[in-house]
Amino acid sequence: MTDTLPPTATAHHERPFTRDPGRWEKESSRVLRTGHVRDHTCSAACELVLVHERTRWGWLTWTVPGDGSPPEIPHQIGVLTPAATRLQRLALCWLTRRPAQRIAVDTVPGSLRLAAAAIALISLLSGLFALRHGVPLDVALPAMLLAPLLAEYLPDRLDARAREHVRMVEGDVACRYLQRLAVLQTFLAQAAAGSDRYELRRSAEVGQGLLWDAAGLLQTRDTRSASADLIARERLTLQLAHQVAQILKRTAEDSTAGANQASDPGRPLGPYPPGPRPTTDPAARHAPHPPL
Repeated sequence: MTDTLPPTATAHHERPFTRDPGRWEKESSRVLRTGHVRDHTCSAACELVLVHERTRWGWLTWTVPGDGSPPEIPHQIGVLTPAATRLQRLALCWLTRRPAQRIAVDTVPGSLRLAAAAIALISLLSGLFALRHGVPLDVALPAMLLAPLLAEYLPDRLDARAREHVRMVEGDVACRYLQRLAVLQTFLAQAAAGSDRYELRRSAEVGQGLLWDAAGLLQTRDTRSASADLIARERLTLQLAHQVAQILKRTAEDSTAGANQASDPGRPLGPYPPGPRPTTDPAARHAPHPPL
């Protein structure tokens, strides 16, 4: 059944940024210049620099190998909840932002966000300026203390709220399986985005629900125990992709036939049908009618 799909549909997400290869070169060069690449020396404690590829249904997270070649399996796949609202789609942008830079403090265990340190310095200077201009201490001091605390702890709270609207899958085996479904869902979503037909939009909605269910199964169970449910969802997604491919094929054939008919209109029609024009005797046409 996959043979009936367009070649570009099955090539999605086999490599990072399939539709924009220049984006991967830009991101990998940034990681090689400023971050930690993935090689044989990595351990479980290594914090890898991740590259996020956002899609209409969620995202794929890739690691950068030491030689700079594109990886074949995503490090993580995130699936957005079906029928997501605009506010819920902001969770996708929030969770795929670049990680915050942290600085180590000798006197305090752990690390501190660079943004929190910068806000603490700005709030201190702003508080001193406000105190010099007559602002009460009981007003300036809470603001000076609250701003850096919010910068340090508020992003973690927002991360927890945003994860309520996505399902994230990690691991080579689980990501490899979900990657196949993601290829089909990308094809369905792109077909629905370029058309206003109900069949295409409904297929993309159903495919999003199947991808969401598959991500939930891979979160709680392994591929062996959930193989029957996963195969059923993959089969349904393949049927949807096959139907969408047939609809797109018929639409393209109809548009081609209409364009050919418009470019070759044929023989122009006149006031008479094709064939010899009827002739009438002039004498009979001008003869007077007999009196009654």
